[in-house]
Amino acid sequence: MGVSTLNGSHLSLFLALADFTRDSKVYTDYTLRIVDQLQAKHIVFEANHCFTAVENDWGFSRFVTRSYLTDPGNGCLVKDICLVEAEQTYACSKHITFLSINLSTLNLNPLQGSGTRKIQLYPKGRRHGNGSHLSLYLVTADPSNLSPASKIYAEFTLRILDQVQARHIAGKGNYWFNASNPETGWARFATLSYFNQQVNGLLVKDVCLVEAEVTIHGIASAL
Repeated sequence: MGVSTLNGSHLSLFLALADFTRDSKVYTDYTLRIVDQLQAKHIVFEANHCFTAVENDWGFSRFVTRSYLTDPGNGCLVKDICLVEAEQTYACSKHITFLSINLSTLNLNPLQGSGTRKIQLYPKGRRHGNGSHLSLYLVTADPSNLSPASKIYAEFTLRILDQVQARHIAGKGNYWFNASNPETGWARFATLSYFNQQVNGLLVKDVCLVEAEVTIHGIASAL
């Protein structure tokens, strides 16, 4: 977030996003707010914008007049301190992850994949599926990178592919991911008897094909 002045008459306020790759686009609804520290009569503007590497800031060149800002009765500037808030919600982005998992490797590490979303597969079950079902989860790879106030809303489909007849099995859901709740899924995704039957095509030569389709609908955070 950046603040500047325009010809000395107004305060200008912009939201700027960083860490763009060359072809990135981020669609976001956002709110910029100057806090009234006396009466809570804040100055609020809402907008939306598609941020890119070339156009990575957007805002208001005449957010508030200098005279209003510096008037002590308005509470925007108290003891030379101005409080500014930004809230943003990101729009939809979609990711598909496809993994070929050798079950012999899962004894060492059930977390598979790369990037921000990973798949966690337990071929002998987990929690209330232990010993009877295969368990499958979608996991935020590094929840420590999320601030306590941040959360990500996603719709997702987890799918185990039938390598013989293409009669795949799938589970669909939605979830708010955050630092303290970084995973969701099913402890009873498929029975072990069904999963291990060769005719069903889910396990061929000790290899299981798993697909995750994730659509991010919103990222909420208080800056």
